[in-house]
Amino acid sequence: MTRDRALKRTVRERAASTGERYTRARRAVVDGQQDELLAGVEFDRQVATLLKSGYPRVARLDEAEFASLLEPLRQRAVALLHSTPSDHDAGHFGFVIVIRGTLVSANVAITLVQRRGKAGFLSMLAPKELAAFAPIEAVTLPTGHAYLMSDVDNGTDSLNRTPDTALTAIRDSGRSPLTIEEGIALITHFPEAIAPNGGFSLAGSRCGDRRVCALWISKGAPKLGWCWAGNPHTWLGTGSCGGRVTENPAHNAQLL
Repeated sequence: MTRDRALKRTVRERAASTGERYTRARRAVVDGQQDELLAGVEFDRQVATLLKSGYPRVARLDEAEFASLLEPLRQRAVALLHSTPSDHDAGHFGFVIVIRGTLVSANVAITLVQRRGKAGFLSMLAPKELAAFAPIEAVTLPTGHAYLMSDVDNGTDSLNRTPDTALTAIRDSGRSPLTIEEGIALITHFPEAIAPNGGFSLAGSRCGDRRVCALWISKGAPKLGWCWAGNPHTWLGTGSCGGRVTENPAHNAQLL
C-alpha cells in the first residue's frame, strides 16, 4: 500500500469512528503524523547524545544494547511531545530521557555533560556524600533503568526564591521537583538549560539535612554542588516536571 493510500485509509477510518468530516479528519491525522515525526527526531537526538557522551561505556553495554534499552520509550515520547509542547527559550522542555543511577551514577553522569566545550564537574560533595541523597517522600520514580520526564521546567520563574519556598509552590501546582539524576539529564540533553545567571536547585533529592543539590555555571562549566534549603539566590531557581513515565503505563509514577 502506498503512503498516500495508507493516509486516505487512516483518514476514512478516523472519520467513520468520530463522525468528523473528511477534511477535518485528514487535518487531524496529518497533524498527528507531524507530531510523531518531530517527536521521533527529538527522541533519536537524545539517544544519540547519550551514546556520544559515553553512557554505554560507563554502563558496560555496547551501543546497540544501550539504544535497545531506550527504544520502548519512543512511543511514550511521541505522546508527550504532542501534549506538552516545548519552549526552550522560556525554559520548558516537552520530554527528557533520564538514566537512573542504577545504570550510571550521578557523580559520573555529571562529568559526561558537555556545555560549550566544557565538561560538568562535581564540587562541594564527595561521591559517597552525593550517593546519600535520595528522592524525597513526595517523589515516586518509575521502575527500570530509564524513563521519561514530561513537561520539564528549569525553574526560571522561581529565581531568588528559597528551595523550601519553591518546593511548596511546585507541589501546590500539581508538579514535582527534579531529582539529582533528572537535573543532570536535563542539562545533558539541553546544556543551555543552565546559564551563568540561571542555575536550578534539585529539591527532589535530599539526604536528611538542610542541603539541597543544585546545578549552575562555575568558571564556564556546569557544576553540581549544593546550597542551603532556606537561602535564596538571584541566580538559582528550582527545577520541576509535570510527570514521569516509562514504557509500561502500570509502572508510571504518580505525582502527589
